[in-house]
Amino acid sequence: MKAVVCVEPGRLEAVERERPAVPHGWVRVAVSHVGICGTDYHIFEGKHPFLEYPRIMGHEVSATVIEPGASGLSAGTPVVVNPYISCGTCVACRKGKPNCCTAIRVLGVHTDGAFCEEITVPAENLYPAEGLSLEAAATVEFLAIGAHAVRRSLAPAGSRALVIGAGPIGLGTALFSRIAGHDVTLMDTSQERLAMAAERFGFTSGLVAGAAAADEVSRVTDGDGFDVVFDATGYGKSMEAAFGYVAHGGALVLVSVVKDEIRFSDPEFHKREMMLIGSRNATRVDFEHVIASIRAGHVPIEALVTHRTTLDAVPADLARWATDKAGLIKAVVCVAE
Repeated sequence: MKAVVCVEPGRLEAVERERPAVPHGWVRVAVSHVGICGTDYHIFEGKHPFLEYPRIMGHEVSATVIEPGASGLSAGTPVVVNPYISCGTCVACRKGKPNCCTAIRVLGVHTDGAFCEEITVPAENLYPAEGLSLEAAATVEFLAIGAHAVRRSLAPAGSRALVIGAGPIGLGTALFSRIAGHDVTLMDTSQERLAMAAERFGFTSGLVAGAAAADEVSRVTDGDGFDVVFDATGYGKSMEAAFGYVAHGGALVLVSVVKDEIRFSDPEFHKREMMLIGSRNATRVDFEHVIASIRAGHVPIEALVTHRTTLDAVPADLARWATDKAGLIKAVVCVAE
């Protein structure tokens, strides 16, 4: 089969690979579309701290079933692939939280992914995608990250929410915060991205991150702060500043992760009696919520997918988009229609 391999940082090659074997309990699927994630750009640039090369990237995947095995799915069924391969026995898995399995393997990161024609995955990691286009189905995984963060926040409808970072994960978080009935404000360092979010998605309340951000938060919330704050920046200083934007009795959800130590004022944390919540990956309930929301027309997929390419063209296109992100929200690779 045809595959695209990141041989080393900065070098993608189209190669021929053997079709994968099918372990017991797994399903062979034909890859249809694959979203390109920030993680993929980091792998290409050599910035991922735990990755071994060579690696076939790609973990935002839609596919059709080829060999269903005992999955209960029929051949030809369109599916969304959950790329988080969990052990099923660790403390997190026993608690129904395979998204933070102690031995998790993510397709395209810890093991080869979907920049290829076929993959095999555990049957329980496939979710039927009826009612979705296969391109839309390839956006479910990254949107589920935000949906999971919103569910983790426990913030009820009517809450005032601040989402920091207007990249794909931040936009997904903002969309599902709005679906949850929150009054959403976006914050970003780029006025251009805030304008894009207003034009494409209707997020007309936007704040520019920077020296005046705390004063602006106070102004737009009448001095109260936000009931829930989501940080999706992947930037330690932003995550630290976010503590000061939370209302008394509110919550801060760290959607992104950094290698830095995150420091905060304990008196400020305690006087607010705020919750600090980590959010990692997503679970089946989040995937299914996203699928239902897309099917119901609540997620503007046509506004999210801005760039398209093919498996043959992805080595050149991904290399270009790694540096030229003008107008880029989500790029999708079409492997097979």
